[in-house]
Formats: sequence, structure tokens, C-alpha cells
Amino acid sequence: MRYPIIRCCPCAEEQKTNVTLTFERKELIYDVSNYSYVEADIMQEDDECRRHQVFDISQDGNVDRVTRVLNTAHAEIVETLYPYTKQEITENEVLDDRLTEPEKYSIVLTIPSSFSQTTVELLSKLIHEYFVCRVLADWMSITNPDSEGKWEKKFTLIKEKIRSSLVSRQKHVRRRLKPF
Repeated sequence: MRYPIIRCCPCAEEQKTNVTLTFERKELIYDVSNYSYVEADIMQEDDECRRHQVFDISQDGNVDRVTRVLNTAHAEIVETLYPYTKQEITENEVLDDRLTEPEKYSIVLTIPSSFSQTTVELLSKLIHEYFVCRVLADWMSITNPDSEGKWEKKFTLIKEKIRSSLVSRQKHVRRRLKPF
């Protein structure tokens, strides 16, 4: 015999809502190109060959590497947001390693209705910066290794900010009226 589950707390079945964060590929590549231009511009002029490689991040051939790193960064962020992004595995799922160039990177969050709009906006901005810094760290590891550590540190710090923004407002704060 099965007994019904009785919930004593009205918050036990909190309402959920879906929010989709969308990141345009062309906007991400534009920002990556701008930062890469600055990196090349501040390099010493006697190393023209390396400077040229740093400049050319969004050129044909090179943009394929950028796309693969963006795809990986997207997967990393979805996994970082796991409690809000988990999806059922479809039966007979087949994945391959073909290069795909999505026009948009979307992240669907299933969040409690009490989740703050300001937190969602912050997440959107942090994730955009994560994508850009993640690509730059990878590209600099190839073209300008002296600069790689700076970008790696930035994307690691951004990932920590994303994690901390998720846990900072998970539940309502209740303060007791009487201290004793």
C-alpha cells in the first residue's frame, strides 16, 4: 500500500520558471577580436610575426579554433549551472566531433520563481565575459604564451563569480525577532 506524500511546508513545491540566456556568436567573436587586437598592439614591435598571429584570431582557419573553444566554453558553463540546466538523456543519443558553428549559444535555466532578476542579468554578463576570456586564454597559449596566464586567471575568477552568484541567494533569509 502506498501512502500519499504530505508536505508540511508550503515552500516544498516552489514554482519554477524557465529563463533562456542567449549569446550571439558574432558578438562574442567581435569582443574576442577587439581584445586580441589590443594584446597585439601592446606587444613589442620587434616580434612582428607573433603580433601578426595574435591579430588574426578571427581570420579564416583561425576562427575554427575559436569556434571549438566557444563550443567547449558553452558546455563548461552549462555544466557549471547544472542544478538549473540539467536535461534528460534522450534514448540512443549519438554525439560526434564535427565542427558546428551555431549562430547563438543558448542556456535554458529552470529556476525558482523567487530567483532574482538581477542575478540572472549578472549571470548573463559574467557568462559572456567567460566565453571571451576562455577563448583568449586558449589563443594566447598558442600565439603569445606570456599573456595566457592573465586570461586564464580572468576566466577562472569569472567562473567562481558565477558559482558564488548562484549560492548567494538560494533561500529566503529569516531572522528571528528575539535574540534569545
